[in-house]
Amino acid sequence: MSASDDRRIHLDPEILGPEETREERIRERLWSTVKRAARSIPFMEDVVAAWYCALDPATPTRVRAVLLAALAYFVAPIDVMPDLLPLVGFGDDAGVLMAAITLLRAHITDDHREAARKAMAEH
Repeated sequence: MSASDDRRIHLDPEILGPEETREERIRERLWSTVKRAARSIPFMEDVVAAWYCALDPATPTRVRAVLLAALAYFVAPIDVMPDLLPLVGFGDDAGVLMAAITLLRAHITDDHREAARKAMAEH
């Protein structure tokens, strides 16, 4: 994949919001959502590592876009199954996150995982 291919990626701003504010909005909601979902999503450390992967400028643009889209869905207050429903609320979020992380696992480095462990210990 060439650099020009990376620049052609298009994410619908109606779904994910404007690109210039997307990362900040996800960052603002991430930790409160992580805390609420920690009991429902057993691979939460992978979710946070995916966040650090998405922030890493060395990560390919398409990978960053997919991870940010999955994380945006995770932190979105409204989705297919409301997160407030007991036992099932984070089920759809977990499925989206697991699919993205599984497909892109090769891009999530030991450094991203270590940053996730430290961040989770602090929060």
